[in-house]
Amino acid sequence: MNPSQSETVATKARKSGTQIFTSIPVDPEHYAQDIRPFIAPIIETHGMEEWVAGVLTNEIHGHVGIYALLGMKMGLRAMEYFGAGRDELFIRSEAGQKPPLSCLNDGLQVSTGASLGHGQIEADKNPDPKPAAIFIQDREQIRIVLKDEVARQIKSAVGYGVSTYGTSSAQYWEYIRQLAINYWLELDRNKIFIISRTEQ
Repeated sequence: MNPSQSETVATKARKSGTQIFTSIPVDPEHYAQDIRPFIAPIIETHGMEEWVAGVLTNEIHGHVGIYALLGMKMGLRAMEYFGAGRDELFIRSEAGQKPPLSCLNDGLQVSTGASLGHGQIEADKNPDPKPAAIFIQDREQIRIVLKDEVARQIKSAVGYGVSTYGTSSAQYWEYIRQLAINYWLELDRNKIFIISRTEQ
């Protein structure tokens, strides 16, 4: 392969969001039983880009998690706002470094390509973590935060799981998985966040 062909492959990969795969499968046989009924509705409702970002986020995160998926949706929303491609944003996360809120950071990295390795995201220890982040492109800066009513809904649902199952039980993690899958489908990235311009 000559250099010009390599550049073409790399350019296509950057645009598609996948570096090794030519595509992420949508055939249900490739997925766990509980996710299969959600594949088509998620793609139809939120688009193929969110499906790809969500699949990769869950695999990298290590489980199907609510805040990781919210971070994925937030990252995609920021890219849409700026009309940005992958690796074009710098992010200052307000989610801190303590789960579950810090799980937002994994979704932010996967969806935007603004990874720790690229030096394009900061996630400092935050004494008052929030499901929010600052996104910067060139000289423009915005803050995206999860709407209070959505945050309360999620906190209440997770709290029920904690009090009912305890955080170390298999039932708890199954409950969280099902919640996350449902939120993936139900929560529209264009409706669940507040976006405001901020000063650098």
